Amino acid sequence: MNTFLFKHIDNSSLIVFRIFFGLLCFLESVGAIFTGWIKKTLIEPEFTFSFIDFSWLQPLSGNWMYAYYIVMGVFGLLIMVGYKYRYSAFAFAMMWAGTYFMQKSSYNNHYYLLFLLSFIMAILPANRYASFDVKRNPKLKSISMPNWCRWVFILQLFIVYTYASIAKIYPDWLDASVIKLLMQGKSHFPIVGELLQNESVHYFIAYSGIVFDGLIIPLLLFKPTRKYAFFASIFFHLFNSFVFHIGIFPYLSLAFCLFFFEPKTIRNIFLKKKELYSGNAIKIPSYQTIFKIAFATYFIIQVALPLRHYFIEDNVLWTEEGHRLSWRMMLRAKNGSINFRVIDNATNKIIPIKLNDYLTKKQQRGLKTKPDFIWQFAQMLDKKFKIEGKSVSIFVTSYVSVNGKPSKRFIDPEVDLTKVEWNYFKHNKWILPSK
Repeated sequence: MNTFLFKHIDNSSLIVFRIFFGLLCFLESVGAIFTGWIKKTLIEPEFTFSFIDFSWLQPLSGNWMYAYYIVMGVFGLLIMVGYKYRYSAFAFAMMWAGTYFMQKSSYNNHYYLLFLLSFIMAILPANRYASFDVKRNPKLKSISMPNWCRWVFILQLFIVYTYASIAKIYPDWLDASVIKLLMQGKSHFPIVGELLQNESVHYFIAYSGIVFDGLIIPLLLFKPTRKYAFFASIFFHLFNSFVFHIGIFPYLSLAFCLFFFEPKTIRNIFLKKKELYSGNAIKIPSYQTIFKIAFATYFIIQVALPLRHYFIEDNVLWTEEGHRLSWRMMLRAKNGSINFRVIDNATNKIIPIKLNDYLTKKQQRGLKTKPDFIWQFAQMLDKKFKIEGKSVSIFVTSYVSVNGKPSKRFIDPEVDLTKVEWNYFKHNKWILPSK
């Protein structure tokens, strides 16, 4: 284990990855401003669906979230050039964690991946070459790194892709009906819009997605197939970027390929003046025991979290319980309808609730199909009426359709949602069975 973790290898891949990672962090931050994402997600909404128990973490008032993201973008640039790297990387990680937990209306798996990577990057020696830190302090310069610095990325990617592949193996994906629904909104795309409506293309996307996610890491690790796997990655990720508009995730995934190629190849392309490390030193740190425990614990959690929905009653496609943090990417198409019945307990009269008075259209779409949104909105209404001096009961009439199937009742209409708690690792009984 000491040999595997602490043997030193050439650090060219990490140095180049730091540059790409910092650039992508910058682009993600400023892109959120110029695409209007911040305005729609963090400024316009009067109520924000934060992660449960993070309700104290709210967007800054007015237009200050623009400044928040500008500062975050600056930290991305500082990561890229390696200036006060540890501070810059940790500061970006904390700020990204803040914006990640303060809203989930625009939940994406790559937001979660960036959250994990930001903290990983903050502890890596990614500033030991081609950085301002080295210019300011030449003693920092190094052309090698411990082997774990490479494998932390490979193992993380293997977990991400493996779970993404496994999650796709279910009937609605295998018969390509999910892909058909996802592609219906792409018919207006120039050149390829009509092609994306073809049934054979749907089957190709469905099964190539399973195969790619399941095999890409082993194929990149195996030298004879590495080049072909890399070209497949380029096609796969650029296709996803063009069709699904999922931000920096495809380009971040391509940057990960740096850790699979030989250091000499990376050096010859990106760092031609860099000396190539050819030693085999094993430098065991004094904190090796603590490090091994932390390393193992982190990956045990990463393996365990996506499994939790198997231990929760009913199907995650229906209940959404255990969906997040599980690498379940673009797996289903859901829509629904919902009505909140708020009853004044003192007068027994119904208080009308108009969703447009509280939520944006995007938030309403999430509210119709996600039980944690429904529960949080009910708690918000309960709190609002308590401030007004009213005691209320809140009931929900909700119907949901999964993957184009007939709508079914989703929430028990007889349960007062002000009287129930949210269970993280158990089934919430007020979500009706999927049958």
